[in-house]
Formats: sequence, C-alpha cells, structure tokens
Amino acid sequence: MFGHGAPALSLLKRIYEWPKAGKTFLELTFFSLESEVIVTLGSFFRLYYPCQESDKAEKPDWVPCREYFNGLADFMKINRAISEKIFNYLFGSYKIPAYTDAPFKANAPCPVVIFSHGLGAFRTLYSAICAELASQGFIVASVEHRDESSSATYYYREMTEEEKAAKPSVPKTCATDPDHLVTVWMYYRALKHGESEFPLRNKQVKQRADECILALERLEEINLGRPLQNVLKTQFDWTTLENSMDLCSIAVMGHSFGGATAIEALCKEVKFKCGVALDAWMFPLDEEIFPRVKQPIFFINSERFQWAGNISRMRKLDSAVIQRKMITIRGTVHQSFPDFTFLTGNWIGKLMKLKGEIDPELAIDLSNKASLAFLERHLGEQTFLSVFCTMGILSGVWT
Repeated sequence: MFGHGAPALSLLKRIYEWPKAGKTFLELTFFSLESEVIVTLGSFFRLYYPCQESDKAEKPDWVPCREYFNGLADFMKINRAISEKIFNYLFGSYKIPAYTDAPFKANAPCPVVIFSHGLGAFRTLYSAICAELASQGFIVASVEHRDESSSATYYYREMTEEEKAAKPSVPKTCATDPDHLVTVWMYYRALKHGESEFPLRNKQVKQRADECILALERLEEINLGRPLQNVLKTQFDWTTLENSMDLCSIAVMGHSFGGATAIEALCKEVKFKCGVALDAWMFPLDEEIFPRVKQPIFFINSERFQWAGNISRMRKLDSAVIQRKMITIRGTVHQSFPDFTFLTGNWIGKLMKLKGEIDPELAIDLSNKASLAFLERHLGEQTFLSVFCTMGILSGVWT
C-alpha cells in the first residue's frame, strides 16, 4: 500500500519529504492592439521545477488576486460581492507548497509535463499535483487557458496613444514596458440560452490543445537559451534553464476538460510521448481523432464522477498495440484532484462534493504515484534513474 501523510486541513501546509519545488510565472506575449492576436499568440503558464534551498524564497498565494474569486463566483452562479468575502475568508491566506523564483536545481536534464486545468479552473488550482511532479525531477508548465473555459484569466495589450497621453510621466519609447500595458480580464463564458454545447466545447478543446503545444514550444526556446520576453515581473534567472530539459521525454496531463485537452494535444503533437487523463470529460472530443492518437494514455478516474457513456468513449481509445490503461480510485469524487479538496473541513467538503469517502491526501498520493509509474515507463526508465540519483532521491541503483 502507498504511504500517506497525516490528515491536514490544507495541502499548502504539507511538508514534502522530496527535494523542494520552485515556481515562477511566465507570460510570453506578442503585442498587438488586436486582442484576438494576443489571445492567440500569448502563452501563459505557471512553471514548477526542482529548486535549491533558499532562506529568502517565499511561497506564493494559492489564488493570485481577487479577480479569480470573482471568476469562481460567476462560474458557480453566485453573487460576486458576497462570494468574494467568503472565498477570501476561506482561501485567501493559503500558500502553495513551492518557492517563488527559487534557484533551479538539476544535475541531469529533466522530463517535461504540460498540465491543463479543468472547466472553470485556472493555472494555480492543481499545485498538489504540479509541485509533487516538480519535487521529483520534472519541469511542469501549468497552462492557463484563454478559451473562455477558465473561471478567470487575463492578458495584456498595449496602451492606445490616447491612454499613453493620459500618463505623461511614462516615456513613450518603452513600448513593451509593463507601464505601457493594460490588463484585460477574460471570464468564463456560460452557454447561451438554446445554444448547443458541443460546438463550443469542441472549439475550446482545440484551442486548449494549441495552447499546450505553444507552451511546449516556449519551453523548447528556453531550453535552447533563446531570450524571451516575459511581461510578468520575476527575479528568476532564466539562463539557468538552458539545456535543463529532456525534450525526448515530454508528457501532457490534465483534469476533466484538461483530460480531454491532453488527448487532443496527443493527436496534434507527436512530441508528447504519452498522456495522463485525470477523470477526463470526453464530451468535447470529436471521435474522429481517436484513431490518430498513437501514444500511450493513462486514465485515472474518480468513483463518483464517471458514467457509462463517458467510459464508453474512453474505451474507444483501446488498442491492441498501444498501452491504454484505466484505473478508478475508490472513494474519490471529481474534485479529489484539484487543491480544493484539502482546503475545507469534512462536512463542508462533502456537502459541496469537494471530498469523497477517502482521505484526500491518500487519494492524491495514489493518483500521483500511479501517474509517476506510468510516466517512468513511457518516458524512459533511464531518464528517471538519472534524475532521481543526481537529485538524491535514490542513493543507488542495483540491476
């Protein structure tokens, strides 16, 4: 049986026995006055990576700012004014188990995971998964999708000349300076009355897959040492990531809508060697793509979310020659994968279906360790042994 930690109200106070994980922000955008161009070309993700110990490093807020609380309120169809106070009271003080801009640590090229969030979520809500992967030697890019499936997200556009004129103290030559940028928020788009759902979700899953592929392309450029324009202020030394990634060992992973996104991305990009779909919502996918998915897939399902029709669509990806595995973790619910499951008491958690019958720490440990075993098999055992030994996770290997 897999071991698990003592029950806790919050994963964010949990102390990992593995090497520490660091985190930094990345917002890579090509600027244009046309917002559609920015949304298409920009890449927005939170990067998790193995890090060195640092006394100065701080843990970041779990929810970055109030606009995300507003987005969650809209997604849940509750009043913003009331919900913001409730959300801030319940979750506003939590930190994630990673260190902001901590120095990168790796003595061997790290395997890479691109992570896709679920419907109504955003890039920070899966820190239990992403930080655990990073603490075990992965570089993980947790993408924030701009297809209007996130509860909230944002991008930057350049100020118009009129807006610049209203700020005469800002030099007009600094076209890419943050002071010359305007934040534009995007919130979750609900279905319109009488609107068919499949066309919207299918369009979104295709954009989401493209955003995962774009995030991978940005990581490839970072790995090559090419300078990239990050409009978010960060103290992280990006040059330390040059030649840090094993670009022959890349996986895509996601939860719910993100699970469907992972499958779509596998179809579109052969650089992804395998995929992990956590409680995947298969509805957005066009079944015509299934025969074109050639990589191994691991479905990790909750007990309470899945239904016969959804499982039937997963089964259509069965293959006699490519590994397609499926497991169900007993006692789990759909929200056993995002961080919310750790942040509420037992009664409220079960009332809001954020907790199942199983200890949430045991559930995420089972999921994480099953994922790691699958990734080890399909990204290359030698890659993992090299990373684990150089990071001190393994003291030796006997064959």
